[in-house]
Amino acid sequence: MMVVREQTPSEALAIVPIQFFVPASQQTTTDADFEPTPMLQIEGARETTPETPKQLQETTPKLPPAPTKIHPDAEDAAALLMMARTATYVPKTDPGMPSFSLELTDSSQEGASTQETEREKPPETATMLEQLDSLVQKLASSAAKGKDESPQIQRETGGESSAKFETPGGINQIPDDMKQKCYIWGTRLKEDADGDTDEYEEICTLIGQGEYILMRTHLASLQAKSDIESQIVSAICLILNQKNEKRFQEQIYCLPPDIVSMALSDHPRGEFISPKTKKEFRVEAYPSFIHFIDRKKLSSHPYIFAPVYHSGHWWLWLINTTKRKCQILDPLHKKAPSDERKDINKFTGYVFSRLITYAGGKPLEKGEKEKEIKASYVKISGQKTSYDCAIYVMKWLELIEPENIKKGKYEWDNWTQEEVDHYRVEYASRILFSEMNKQRDRAIRESSAIRLSKPSSVLLSPFCQINSADIETG
Repeated sequence: MMVVREQTPSEALAIVPIQFFVPASQQTTTDADFEPTPMLQIEGARETTPETPKQLQETTPKLPPAPTKIHPDAEDAAALLMMARTATYVPKTDPGMPSFSLELTDSSQEGASTQETEREKPPETATMLEQLDSLVQKLASSAAKGKDESPQIQRETGGESSAKFETPGGINQIPDDMKQKCYIWGTRLKEDADGDTDEYEEICTLIGQGEYILMRTHLASLQAKSDIESQIVSAICLILNQKNEKRFQEQIYCLPPDIVSMALSDHPRGEFISPKTKKEFRVEAYPSFIHFIDRKKLSSHPYIFAPVYHSGHWWLWLINTTKRKCQILDPLHKKAPSDERKDINKFTGYVFSRLITYAGGKPLEKGEKEKEIKASYVKISGQKTSYDCAIYVMKWLELIEPENIKKGKYEWDNWTQEEVDHYRVEYASRILFSEMNKQRDRAIRESSAIRLSKPSSVLLSPFCQINSADIETG
């Protein structure tokens, strides 16, 4: 409590309570009669008692509330305390009206007439009031600035998580820790008490020309040092064909490898008469996969990029439908490694020609020449391991520019092995978080629920790169 005199018509004293805060450094004194003075309470500000912040929950991040108590600087508080103790009394001239105002009116009183007849004040009082007014304005300004700068973290529901990835371009903005969680959720196989796993659980349904279903065992093939399943490559083809980019809408069609893979299963050495069915290849023999082909793009786009899988290895056909020219990009070989591969390439060229014709386009060759289609190998830097061929083929679908093939060569900066490993993590989220995935909300929700065993703050660094080998999926 501080006694401040007010100019009144009588000799009586008016006691005006003013509270102010004294810093801890100023509260220690040898004067037994001195008691720490409370905080200077500015009208409109709330007095709160600081509490020890509670432990933040992992699933719902929150910031501690912005402080509402205003603490003046030690120097200002000391000056205010000194002025309060040395103030002298002034006789009152009007018992009901103080001779000064701190201009700390309630907001509801703003706009009302504040013009009062000021009475003459001694210099000491005027100086004290000016300093008080200056201190109040400074503290109020500081509080307002602090309020504006306080960040807010909102609770995120499952629906909001899903909305975060609604645009195709947004997939590149998914945080690395979320990609890691998605990779763990999608590729991890669980085993029950009987020893059975959930490998055949359907966890992704891509909606395109039909419903393309992926099971957990397909995603599990993205694990480190594993051979990638054909269904993963088909899924990437379907996703790329739906991208709203000129490359895929007008120039390049990525042919899903399902029919070609089934045909090579029936014609394992490139025989034109299947040793299994005793029949020639016919597109109609594979009705389960026909509806995944976009006939319009297959028959109209100037280029067809067609992944091929046989005997544990992937390579890529580039077909120029305008010039009827075919080329092969093999991440491991610069030429056909065997005569059997040459026969397989001839049979594969025939299958592509039949598919284009089935879609309404012109065959690559006519008559019996259709079984003699040739494709030259392009020299290109490729894989460094025995199990990354599918990664190269899928990335080449997006990156290869056919016009840059010069004299049978394609010059480019190959990836490091760490980058290749990282793409396995990327492809899991690209498939499961795709807008084409009917089960996308589940993938986001269950991926978000996973707790990372490694510190995840490092993952936010732009210099951090997560590789499939860094993640335990067992």
